[in-house]
Amino acid sequence: MLNQMLIFLLDTLLGLFSLVLLLRFYMQLLRAPHRNPLSQFLIAITDFLVRPARRVIPGFGGIDFPTLLLAWLTQLILLAGVYILQGYNFTSTIGLAAGALALLALVEIIKMTLYIIMAAVIIQAVLSWFNPYSALAPVLDSFTRPFLGVIRARIPPIGNIDLSPLFVLIIIQLLLFVVARTEGEISRLF
Repeated sequence: MLNQMLIFLLDTLLGLFSLVLLLRFYMQLLRAPHRNPLSQFLIAITDFLVRPARRVIPGFGGIDFPTLLLAWLTQLILLAGVYILQGYNFTSTIGLAAGALALLALVEIIKMTLYIIMAAVIIQAVLSWFNPYSALAPVLDSFTRPFLGVIRARIPPIGNIDLSPLFVLIIIQLLLFVVARTEGEISRLF
């Protein structure tokens, strides 16, 4: 019972922190507007860890590698903590377990990225119906433009209805199947 509560707390706190770091990384990568409440919130929550990491780990070509690495490390710590609380003994196969945990953390980051894109597409579609001039609209547009633009270039609106969000959601769902299968294969190493 206590282990389940600790796993829940660990998963909630570190999972949310990893999500916040990943959102900060993508907002910078996709050049989301910096002066909005979401950006300011993400910076305020993560700056205590990102600033020192930037002194040690350089960015390259406008890509904020320290933030991405911190998101991955947070996932790695989360997975290791969960396995330890579940009673997995790392001492016998430390090398294999460390490699498998590193791969699982990477798969979790990819899965979280797909869910972020999916949520952004859905929220943007709903906001476009009810409040297209919301303060969140420019942020969502910067998140979704690279993905929706590829579909819009190939499939024009049909009867003034843009179907590109639907196609992006279908593609993301297919990618999530692949990610889940990969995650299952890596989990078998434990």
